Amino acid sequence: MTSASPSPERSAVLEQVRATAATAAASGDAWPDDLAGLLTEIHATWQESAEACADLAWQARATAGSALLVLRPEQITSPGPDPVTARTYRHLYLVGLRYDFRCPSIEVLFHRMPPTVVHRLDAYSRALWAFALLGQSRTDGLVLMDEVLAEAGGHPKTLQVLLHGLWLGHRLPGREERMLQLLGLPSFAGRTDPIALFGKAASLRGLGNYRKALDVIDQALGLLPPGHTHVHADLVHERSLITAAPDWARLAQPSGASPQW
Repeated sequence: MTSASPSPERSAVLEQVRATAATAAASGDAWPDDLAGLLTEIHATWQESAEACADLAWQARATAGSALLVLRPEQITSPGPDPVTARTYRHLYLVGLRYDFRCPSIEVLFHRMPPTVVHRLDAYSRALWAFALLGQSRTDGLVLMDEVLAEAGGHPKTLQVLLHGLWLGHRLPGREERMLQLLGLPSFAGRTDPIALFGKAASLRGLGNYRKALDVIDQALGLLPPGHTHVHADLVHERSLITAAPDWARLAQPSGASPQW
């Protein structure tokens, strides 16, 4: 099952919301409130909130205006003034923690939420909870991930959160196979997403398929738009790991036999 695409008219409205909120984020600390107001005005779905919040939280973080600096934890754990505003704050703050890899902090916030909030969490919020557990190599994160997959309808941003958690949880059993399963879902099929390809290359490296991993990471580097310096550095680092992996594997084998490329 895949999530339905919004109509052209709805997409235009959402783009205007992003543009307006991005301008607000560059000019002051009230931008989460502005975004919440805009999303409330258009009666945004959880999917639309997730997409807007993920993109804007990344942009704000890159310009030293992280949502973590302007929102308070109690705004994340309380029911909030209305459902859309509460969800917007939750998405922004938890995504900010995700981008900083602060998995224990995410988990603590979920444990502080009253049952009335937990029971009404949308799939993207639950994916961020799963990310926190997966990122700590916790197997209960795999259980929660499967629950999220069953309710998320193939929503790409949600799948990206789960993929990110698997990538971070290096001690998870079957981690690489799980990552490749996610990347094989229809939402990723045919996509030319450098971040998804980065995850695929890391999975193939972990499985010892170094030649294919190298092809995939080179494809990701070729598709990455100019100016994404931090992402480029991550891709180059992964490429270095791939090219060094056969030597490490050979040294680990008592016979010194070369691994297959």
